[in-house]
Amino acid sequence: MKRIPYLLLMFAMLAGCTTVHQPLVTVKDLNVVSLDPAGAGMELFLRIKNPNSFDVRLQGYSYDLKVMALPLAKGGAREEIKFAGGAETDLRIPIRITYGDLLEIIKRRPDPDKVPYQLAAGLDIETPVGQMTVPINRTGTYAIPKQYRPSAVFGVLGNLLKF
Repeated sequence: MKRIPYLLLMFAMLAGCTTVHQPLVTVKDLNVVSLDPAGAGMELFLRIKNPNSFDVRLQGYSYDLKVMALPLAKGGAREEIKFAGGAETDLRIPIRITYGDLLEIIKRRPDPDKVPYQLAAGLDIETPVGQMTVPINRTGTYAIPKQYRPSAVFGVLGNLLKF
């Protein structure tokens, strides 16, 4: 009977050693990075801080991006990246948007300096004690870069059509 308190104390100490703290995710930026015949390429730039003393691994991610409450892009990928213990790691997630989806946004005539968006994403993380999903939820506004605004694009097309 005298050993039970010692066993409970040792069990509590061992349980404390396996505590896994969820990585802290900061959304740093959302940028248009390209325009091509199929649509626009965007990039979600995240910074992940692993507060644990041990490494954890990204196994994959998923995302759902809405602009002006319209579904704009959904996707994900299986990708392995190590997040070192006690360190910060940058992660870039590519997002593809078709011109048809962009047209639906343009029809609503948003203020190009303050286009509202909602991002819901999840990072699938492998830890020494199992897998966890780190949720990312962000609502904000996005300023469309001047070179990608409809007026600039149509201006370039108009100049190309002039002879």
